[in-house]
Amino acid sequence: MPLPRTIHDFGGFPRELFEVQYPAPGSASIAAEVAGLLGPTVTLDDSWGLDHGAWSVLCHCYPDADVPVLQLSIDETLTAQDHYRLGSSLAPLREQGILIVGSGNLVHNLHTYGWGRRVIEPYDWAVRFEQQARAWMLAGDHEPLINYEQLGQDAALSAPTPDHYLPLLYVLGAQQSGDQATFPIEGVDGGSISMLTVRLG
Repeated sequence: MPLPRTIHDFGGFPRELFEVQYPAPGSASIAAEVAGLLGPTVTLDDSWGLDHGAWSVLCHCYPDADVPVLQLSIDETLTAQDHYRLGSSLAPLREQGILIVGSGNLVHNLHTYGWGRRVIEPYDWAVRFEQQARAWMLAGDHEPLINYEQLGQDAALSAPTPDHYLPLLYVLGAQQSGDQATFPIEGVDGGSISMLTVRLG
């Protein structure tokens, strides 16, 4: 769509968040190209817009909202391997200077989150899972991260639902030969939400 609407798909947050507008343009040509790369797995939609998974990150990266943005929805009926393959299919976009952003959190467990003003140290399981994931990314070893549901309790506590974890697999899938993983932003909020940023290339 030419101008995706800003969607406030959350509740219980300060009023100011609901007033945020992120008027980035869309791009029908890029959308068509993405559909061509991903095939029947995706369908084009001109009614949704940009939800908080997109604009809450992009408003910090591109505060002027002056770059075209195309959002992909996560189909949770697909396997983790399927999501990784879709990311691999998107890799040619990088050669055109198109940035592939996976918006989520490596560790995201709201049931154990330290709500309110109290500051709590990161949980041991969150630290262990993040450190191990970082080591795999630095080594270019994606298989354990694709098969994260088989990694035991630390992974189960860190990614109890797939919505925040799966975007990472798109970024890893689009990694190209020679790309080095770096982590320009790190830290854990509320004990159980990793703010780790993964940059490839």
